[in-house]
Amino acid sequence: MAEVLRGLLTVNEFAQVTGWAESTIRQKVWLRQIEFVRMGRSIRFKPETAERLIEEGTVLPLAKND
Repeated sequence: MAEVLRGLLTVNEFAQVTGWAESTIRQKVWLRQIEFVRMGRSIRFKPETAERLIEEGTVLPLAKND
């Protein structure tokens, strides 16, 4: 179980990875807009969740017409 815990991110760590404020993350958790892991009263996030959010928000450049 300790190996699983090492792979999970705290709210602070998730905020650093995504660039969101902790309050924004807590609000999205409250509204159940993002995936999270509840361990008792603690909230943790899988690193894949942050990666997925970043990928979903990535805007590709427009193709250059010659």
